[in-house]
Amino acid sequence: MPPTFSLFTNHPRRRRHRTPLLLSVLCLLVGAGGIAFALFAVLRPKAVLTFRCGRVEDTFRSSNSRRIGGDGISDRPKLLGFVGIQTGFSSRGRRDALRSTWFPSDADELVRLEQATGLAFRFVIGRAKEANKMEELEKEIDKYNDFMLIDVEEEYLKLPYKTLAYFKAAFELFNADYYVKADDDIYLRPDRLATLLAKERAHPLTYIGCMKKGPVFTDPKFKWYEKSGHLIGKEYFLHAYGPIYVLSAEVVASIAIARNNSNEDVTIGSWMLAMNVHHEDNRAICDPRCTHTSIAVWDIPKCSGLCNPAVRMKELHNITMCSKSPTLPPDDW
Repeated sequence: MPPTFSLFTNHPRRRRHRTPLLLSVLCLLVGAGGIAFALFAVLRPKAVLTFRCGRVEDTFRSSNSRRIGGDGISDRPKLLGFVGIQTGFSSRGRRDALRSTWFPSDADELVRLEQATGLAFRFVIGRAKEANKMEELEKEIDKYNDFMLIDVEEEYLKLPYKTLAYFKAAFELFNADYYVKADDDIYLRPDRLATLLAKERAHPLTYIGCMKKGPVFTDPKFKWYEKSGHLIGKEYFLHAYGPIYVLSAEVVASIAIARNNSNEDVTIGSWMLAMNVHHEDNRAICDPRCTHTSIAVWDIPKCSGLCNPAVRMKELHNITMCSKSPTLPPDDW
């Protein structure tokens, strides 16, 4: 009888043909998966800059540490002074004007200025609720890496909280003898500021600024309304103008326990009063025009900073007396 064959009989020759086919299909699927993953990595939306609770970051050091390894915030570099330029989300034009004048515009210049003066400079900014603002900030950080990020909402009424958060963050990230708070609408001479800070002082608790007194505004309609006015009285105590002032390290180490008032410069003044610090009045940091001794120039008393700062900053920088006059020793001030 001739042999019969079942439909389910295994044929070695057919199995040999089927194996290469399965391998080809598998390779095709793996290749397609790799292409899909690559496209996803390239085309996916960029993550928006976010803040963890209490987060602070020096983007300059973080950027450098990513290139060489590390977390960027483990060390506190020793400095004569740290200068935090207070800025906001609507102040991109001011920052650009600063970077085109006295503030370094790239990482190498930032390092050279720090080495020459002993001062480190960063723009200080908090967070915004709007995702588009955070996205624009992320782009600017990627380009310049000259920011200190602090976990506080950017809002005028919350300036005292931002000021406190700034000093705490600066103290955490930098081991400086002095901490400077400056606004983004003043023209500054870093070399002269360094000379001022290098002076010998008998008082470890020091508060340097352009000192003033003034009336307390108790009417809510006023910009500088003081909600604690009934506790303060008719006139504020001695305190520095807000656009720029300096605190010694011993002061900054202690201010976290102080109470906030409504106005940022008054808040600092109240802390200084409570701590019995030495008030050092220096008019060279509130000069209305460039002179041989001016450290910071702004349009006092007409504006709390430079009027139209994006334009005025460049005008002042083009004046030889402002940008190129020599640094004077502190004894001449």
